[in-house]
Amino acid sequence: MIEERTNSNENETEAGFADNARRRAIEAYENARDGVSGAGRRAVDTIGEAPLIALAGGLAAGALIAALLPRTDTEAKLVRPTARRVKNTARAAYNAAKETGSERFSELGLTRDKGEETIRSLLQGVTDAAKASAQAAVDAARNKD
Repeated sequence: MIEERTNSNENETEAGFADNARRRAIEAYENARDGVSGAGRRAVDTIGEAPLIALAGGLAAGALIAALLPRTDTEAKLVRPTARRVKNTARAAYNAAKETGSERFSELGLTRDKGEETIRSLLQGVTDAAKASAQAAVDAARNKD
């Protein structure tokens, strides 16, 4: 009789455990399903509200994927002339900006030597002011005693 109750209790415990595990699995599935469908709805809402941001995100993801994939020989042959042209244009723009800036500084009388002289003078003035302040503080402390 005691053995029957023990077996019965064990069977009930196992059945309760199985029901509990089943219930948890169903809840986890439903939560995951709701989360995924919610994410889908949020994505659609975001795209509807800000399509340019979605486009930029898509372009960024595509660029990342393209950067991670190895370049094929055909792609290299097709892209090389355009890349060379862009590189040369960028170099020309940099040189033009550098030259124009240098000319403008020269027109204003601002040269490298004059800039270095100004910075040295400024640093010397700061150093002199710091020394004078420190000396005044020391003198004031000595006279107070």
